Formats: sequence, structure tokens, C-alpha cells
Amino acid sequence: MTVIDRIEVNGTEADRDALIVLARAGYAHFSSMQARSRAVRGLELHLRRLRDSALELFGGELDEERVRSCVRHALAAAPDEVSVRVTVFSSRPDAVSRGDAVEPDVAVMTSPPVTARTTPVRLRSVRYERDLPHLKHAGTFGLVLHQRQAVLAGYDDALFIDRDGRIGEASISNIGFFDGERVVWPRAAVLPGITMQLLERGLAGKGIPSEHREIRLRDLGAPPRAAFLCNSIAPAVPVASVDSTALTVDPELTDLLVDCYESNPWQPV
Repeated sequence: MTVIDRIEVNGTEADRDALIVLARAGYAHFSSMQARSRAVRGLELHLRRLRDSALELFGGELDEERVRSCVRHALAAAPDEVSVRVTVFSSRPDAVSRGDAVEPDVAVMTSPPVTARTTPVRLRSVRYERDLPHLKHAGTFGLVLHQRQAVLAGYDDALFIDRDGRIGEASISNIGFFDGERVVWPRAAVLPGITMQLLERGLAGKGIPSEHREIRLRDLGAPPRAAFLCNSIAPAVPVASVDSTALTVDPELTDLLVDCYESNPWQPV
């Protein structure tokens, strides 16, 4: 269970009224990150995501320096190691519904850091496609539902398959595959995760190619593949199986991916 230590809205600790508005904000987008000593890996990618998503969803500009200022203010009251979630929403839902361009509000939530999972996971495939999958938005009902149903069926998470039979993503993670020479990411309508992008940078720095191509469940059996999940908490969670298809769990690959991820510097907020 995630314990939220502090919530600030627009650079001020949230009072009761602000919390009520935030709790009712179903039309919102966000980015989650781990901060250490007031620094974040891939900070510029998080800021770009928030800026571009705000323009698409609210039609208004979201100044990156304003976001940084809000995060800096929240981190000043937080421990050196902390989880951060930046949520962009609007306290003017009527204006949003009218289609007005609005300058959105910025909420920063800090909570204890999360330890990255390293034990292999078993995935259950399910037909599902997120709304606006390229955005990290607040519409997470379907994600939680399918993850929960997978757990109830004896798995660890769900793996989404689109209407064309292509593998996409897990509930809150990108999935990548390794064929012994390169990392292959599914070509489908998925969230371009920040950790995925950082891994691609790290892989390129080591001369390891990565590419995007269509992958279907039938492609997993031969030759045997290794697969992993990555998100803002964990850069390389081994996948032991998808449905009844066993995959290769390679600790050396996990170490390589973690090294590639950690080759990205911490960027001061």
C-alpha cells in the first residue's frame, strides 16, 4: 500500500478544499518518478511528457520551469529518497468541458521510495487497449481490473493484446524482449515509458541495438526468448512466462539492463 506523505498543489501544501478538487479530477494526466537527493533520472523526459500531454488534454501551455519549481518545493520538505508523482489537472472542470484552453494546475505527491522488484513474474494475456495509450492519464480502471483478475487467476500481472493480436504492454509497465543480440519492443499503441526510453539510451551507449516490431503470442515459443518489464520503479523485472509459454530468465540480462538504466545520470530538479 502506498503511503502518501505530502500533497502540494501549485507549490502550496494542499488544504481540504484543494484535496477535494484533486480527488474529483478524473480528467488528468501524470508522471511518476523516483527522486534521490533532489535529482531524477530522465527529468527532461518527464517534463516533456507533462508539457505535451497538457497541451493535448487542456489546450494550454504548461511551463516546464513552473513544474520544476513545484517539484523542487515539494522535495525541499521530503527525505533524500522519495517517490514523486506529478499530476496535471484543472480546478476549472466547467471550462474544460466547454472546450476552453485552460492553464492546468500541478499537484506534486511525495511518498516513501519503492524498492524495485527483481523476482520473475508470470503474465496472463488479455485482450485490452487503453484509451489514448500514448498518454499517461488518470483513466486506470481497466488497468487495475485486468491486473487484479490476473492475480486472482494465479498470475502476477496482465499482458495486453490489441484487436490485431499484437502484444502491447503490461498493466503499468512496458515489456521488452531480448533475442540474444538486441532488445525488441512491441510495435503497438502503447505508452512510450520514460524507463523504456532511458534503457534505449543505455543500450545504444553499449552498442546493443534495440528496435520496435510487431510481436504476437505465437512468436514467443521459438526461439526461446527472454523478456522483462520496466517502469518508473523497476528497470528490469524478468518475465518467467506468458500464459503457458515459458521464457528464459537470464540474470546476466537483468544485470545488463540495470547497468544500462543506471548509465543515465541523475538530473537535479
